[in-house]
Amino acid sequence: MSAPADNAVAGGVRAPKRARIAARTLRTDRWWLPPLLTTLGLATFVIYATVRAFVRTAYWVPEYHYLTPFYSPCVSTSCVPGSSHFGHWFGAFPGWLPLGALVLPFLLGFRLTCYYYRKAYYRSVWFSPPACAVAEPHGKYTGETRLPLIIQNVHRYFFYVASVVSIVNTYDAILAFHGKTGGFGFGLGNIILVANVVLLWAYTLSCHSCRHITGGRLKHFSRHPVRYWMWSQVTKLNNRHMLLAWTTLGTLVLTDLYVMLVSSGAISDPRFVN
Repeated sequence: MSAPADNAVAGGVRAPKRARIAARTLRTDRWWLPPLLTTLGLATFVIYATVRAFVRTAYWVPEYHYLTPFYSPCVSTSCVPGSSHFGHWFGAFPGWLPLGALVLPFLLGFRLTCYYYRKAYYRSVWFSPPACAVAEPHGKYTGETRLPLIIQNVHRYFFYVASVVSIVNTYDAILAFHGKTGGFGFGLGNIILVANVVLLWAYTLSCHSCRHITGGRLKHFSRHPVRYWMWSQVTKLNNRHMLLAWTTLGTLVLTDLYVMLVSSGAISDPRFVN
């Protein structure tokens, strides 16, 4: 049999050499529950993040210098006074453009092309396949060889940008140790901001691209002890990549929600120092 055209591989459970089974699956457990929960979780974050990115309110607490990560860095003259830690690089943004538009596309690209998230939405959204021993609805497989999935191959470059953004978020968290009357200050918001930054760093460094950068293309680890040590540490994080992927979605929402509530006056920030 000649190979299918356009690199498409006719396959699935209905491939010519597969056994003929009419049922989509013979599984009797709730195999559909994990993909359903994954879809709901991702959809919840996307909806929340999209709404918050566009509302342009309650993202900065001037008394304590709390800045939500969804608006960092804020480099437009549209940003409220004090929230532009790196100055104004652009004039006023139109209302339809998020104030964090400088980095949001790259962070979205980093998440979308992440190896874990690929697995998550390939299974839960595209049903490719939805679960083990469950037939997928697609009649052919083209892999990541054409648009839009070929963009997955630029994941490493999104990783570089995400690393820079993590540095920016770290700087924001340091500046947030600001007292209401000036000088050093410390409150519950600082704990939330720092915890979010630490977990974002853990997720970013647990990336498969980071693991390849530290130890890839080496034929003899014994000749590169420093890189081997770095690779082994990243590997420990990489083993928890899925956990960190979900945890950081939660901490991003928690951090933004907390800053929003304090900024809007809905709650007050418990202060330990100043």
